[in-house]
Amino acid sequence: MRKTLSPAAPQDAGVKHSEIVRVLKRGASEYGLLISLIVIMAFFQMSTSSVLMQPLNLTNLVLQNSYIVIMALGMLMVIVAGHIDLSVGSTAGLVGALAAVLMVQFNVNYVLATIICIATGALIGAIQGYWIAFWRMPSFIVTLAGMLVFRGLTNLVLQGQSIGPFPDAFAAFSSGFIPDIFHGQSLHVTSILLGILVGLLFFVIEFRHRASATKYGMGSGSFSVFVAKNVILTGLIVFLCTILASYRGLPTVLVIMGVLIGVYTFVMNRTTIGRRIYAVGGNAKAARLSGVSVPAISFLTFVNMGVLAALAGLIFAARLNSGTPKAGTGFELDVIAACFIGGASASGGVGKVVGAVVGAFIMGVMNNGMSIMGIGVDYQQVIKGVVLLAAVFVDVYNKNKA
Repeated sequence: MRKTLSPAAPQDAGVKHSEIVRVLKRGASEYGLLISLIVIMAFFQMSTSSVLMQPLNLTNLVLQNSYIVIMALGMLMVIVAGHIDLSVGSTAGLVGALAAVLMVQFNVNYVLATIICIATGALIGAIQGYWIAFWRMPSFIVTLAGMLVFRGLTNLVLQGQSIGPFPDAFAAFSSGFIPDIFHGQSLHVTSILLGILVGLLFFVIEFRHRASATKYGMGSGSFSVFVAKNVILTGLIVFLCTILASYRGLPTVLVIMGVLIGVYTFVMNRTTIGRRIYAVGGNAKAARLSGVSVPAISFLTFVNMGVLAALAGLIFAARLNSGTPKAGTGFELDVIAACFIGGASASGGVGKVVGAVVGAFIMGVMNNGMSIMGIGVDYQQVIKGVVLLAAVFVDVYNKNKA
């Protein structure tokens, strides 16, 4: 007896196919940048004969890019609000110089000196934010002037010479590692457990977010895809922590960076201030008519940027174990590039914290991988410039297409 195919079967197959295509497109949109980072790391892992993912090199990769990631968190808020800050590198250099003078020449306690330096960064951000927010001066011009002024002040503070070394307790701020309370022999057990804890926490947060979206009738997609996606991401976190645990464990600065990423992700996604920053960058006039104080929001983003630039300057100075006149040179380019590669829009209103972080690590992996391969600095600059141009082109193309 010959079987006949029910009329509904082709239609069901078409529905399933369109659902799969929709899920893949959504996944590529949300995690395309992370996939790009994994592909780039895989490429350099093969090209460098597996040197890239060795525990020592991976630790150095984290230490070398920590200050860029930290500043990218602040720069993202500035760019989303519709501005730019070209002075972050000079601010970091000036704060590092101030820390060296206070701790080395005047023997100020490193805790008090750190507080003074962070306050100085906030003051720098407030001064620039004042002219931009309340006098409506272009942020490009104000921060360009700030870049020149603060670079000059750095040389004046240091008198053209490097000052160091810092006290050991302060130097550990950048080069130290979290202690292993379990005293593992071949592996840093505490680092592995922290990786598992962070992975589980990430899974729980994503699950609650999905449950909330489902409760209010928002599209949440296939549950099996959701589980697979988060299991993979959690596995990557634990995997990287295990690699680091085979050397000396998690660097202190990685823990600081992780806490800041969590805090700023929450602020930008879950708080009123975060929503107002997006509103101001998306349409300042509409935000003003909605009761948002546009000048106050712009001012706040620059104060925040000054604080994070100061923190990054302290970490960089602690890593060098001295304050140097050239510290922070070119940082602003890497930070801005990280945000744009991470999906931030040059016109404001669009950008994610995770995107900026992934963008920073894409830049860092490219720098590290090309250096291991022996590619010259001149070619590295060319390649990074092309990558940045491509990232901005994609943003402009998507806007024109919409």
